[in-house]
Amino acid sequence: MTRSSFTLIDEQKTFEIEATVEGDRIRLSAEALAATLGWKLEEKGLCRGDACVPVSGVEGLVTQQGIDLALLAKRLGRPLALDPEHRVAALAAAAADRATALASLAAPDFTLPDLNGHKHSLSDHRGKKVLLVAYASW
Repeated sequence: MTRSSFTLIDEQKTFEIEATVEGDRIRLSAEALAATLGWKLEEKGLCRGDACVPVSGVEGLVTQQGIDLALLAKRLGRPLALDPEHRVAALAAAAADRATALASLAAPDFTLPDLNGHKHSLSDHRGKKVLLVAYASW
């Protein structure tokens, strides 16, 4: 069990934090969890704003070594990809949140360069019809 630098990717944001790695278990301190994901450990459980997730009844979620990232992701209904060996984890949006975003039919904004290096944002074309062509070689 060692405490070391760890990369946590939360959807589009990347954080470098200290974490405890125990085999395939990643444990974050309450402070690191609050600083990265906004969840604070309180008497009611883990809370972010008015939303609280009870931690009682979930064995191993909160221990002396910290908060188990995999159990937290499961409790929040968010997919998690872990690579303890390379000290990185990626936390995706909950399925319900993605379904709501997809149902809105609003594409998220992004900026990409054209062939001449000029950057274009999707938001620059709001209200217009836009054709996006994507290609992948795999």
